[in-house]
Amino acid sequence: MIKLLIKVKPGSGKDEISVDAENNISVKIKAKPIDGEANDYLIKYLSKEFGISRGNIQLEKGATSRLKRIALNIEQGKWDEILRNVKK
Repeated sequence: MIKLLIKVKPGSGKDEISVDAENNISVKIKAKPIDGEANDYLIKYLSKEFGISRGNIQLEKGATSRLKRIALNIEQGKWDEILRNVKK
């Protein structure tokens, strides 16, 4: 199980993931933060971008915050591969 802290910016003009040199993850999403819409959209977006099923992604903390703790039910090797691809 991989635990991530992700800074989310809802209501952006486009969807985008960025990772800095310290592997801090920021995600811009188009969805508005209304009635959990942005959280649902974030899970779908991460699923698509990371190539893993939505069932393997859980929002653990931060449902009403821009800083979210996400749990990925994948192995470390798979996460390392995903991180390399996102950084490109």
